[in-house]
Amino acid sequence: MAQDSLRRLAGELKRFIANQEEDEFILTAAPQRAAAVLPSNPAPQAEPLPKMPEGETLTVEFTRKPKSIIPPPEVAVQPSAEAAQPADTQETLPGSLMTTAEKTAALAELAETIKSCTRCPLGSSRLNAVPGEGNVDADLMFVGEGPGFDEDRQGRPFVGRAGQLLDKMIAAMGLKREQVFIANIAKCHPMTDPLHPEKHGNDRAPNAAEIACCRKYIEKQISIICPKYVVALGGVSAKALISDAKSLGALRGKFYDLRLDSVQRPRPVKILATFHPAALLRNPGWKKDAWIDLQMVMAELGLKGAAK
Repeated sequence: MAQDSLRRLAGELKRFIANQEEDEFILTAAPQRAAAVLPSNPAPQAEPLPKMPEGETLTVEFTRKPKSIIPPPEVAVQPSAEAAQPADTQETLPGSLMTTAEKTAALAELAETIKSCTRCPLGSSRLNAVPGEGNVDADLMFVGEGPGFDEDRQGRPFVGRAGQLLDKMIAAMGLKREQVFIANIAKCHPMTDPLHPEKHGNDRAPNAAEIACCRKYIEKQISIICPKYVVALGGVSAKALISDAKSLGALRGKFYDLRLDSVQRPRPVKILATFHPAALLRNPGWKKDAWIDLQMVMAELGLKGAAK
C-alpha cells in the first residue's frame, strides 16, 4: 500500500515538473520568482505520506523538457556620425608618413595656390608671393611674420638684412639654411603704402585679417613638413601660432604644444618663441637672449653648435 502511494505521488510530481520551466524551481537562487509560480489557491492538503519501509529505495527518473531557444531580434546598428561622414570631408595630411617626393609635390602644389591667392588685399599689391623654402624633411622650421622689400622682389623668404642675420643664427646652431625650412605667417608683402611698392622702408606687420587669410597656408606647410620644432620669429608669428595672447617677453623661455586649426598634426610639434632678426638688428643687446632661446632648441635636437 505504501509503495503504491509513493509511486502514484512520484508519477504526479514527474508529470508536473515536465510541464514547467526548469529554472522556475531553483528556489534557493530565486525564492521570489519561485513563489510567483505557486498557485494562488492552494490545493487541498494531501494525506500524510506513508513511511518507506526500511531497506527499500524509490528511484524516480525525470525527463527534462528542453527550453525553446528563441533567437534574439536583429538590432539595426546605426553608423556613428564620424563613420557616416564621407572620408574626403576630413582633411588629413600625415606628413610623418609621406615620402620626400610626396612632400615636395604637396608643397609645390600649395606654393602654386599661394602664388595665385587673392583672398586679401595683399594679393593685389604684392610683386611676388613668398611661400617659403627649405628642406621638406626638416626637423626645425623658422616662421617669421611676413615678406619685406627684398623678399617681395625675389619671392624668397629672409633674403634681406634680416635674412642674412638669420643665416648666421642657423649656422651658429650647427646647421645650414638648406637643412631647415623657412616661411612666414603672411605670404605677401604687407606695406604701409601699397600704392608705392618701390619705396624702401614700406614694411609693416600683417594685421589680424591678413593673418587669418594666410593661416591655413602656414598650417598646411607645417603639417606636410612635420618638423619636430618650430621657432616663431617675433611677436606676430608667436601670437599667431601659440594659443596664448601674451607679449613676446612672456612667451619666451618655454616650449608650447603647437595647435593647428585647419589641419591635423601628424605628430606632436613643439614651438618656441624668440626675437625676429629684424628686431635684433635694431636692438643688438637682445642677441644674447635670442641665443639662449636657440640653445634650448639645440639641446632638444642634440646640436652642439658651430665648430670654433
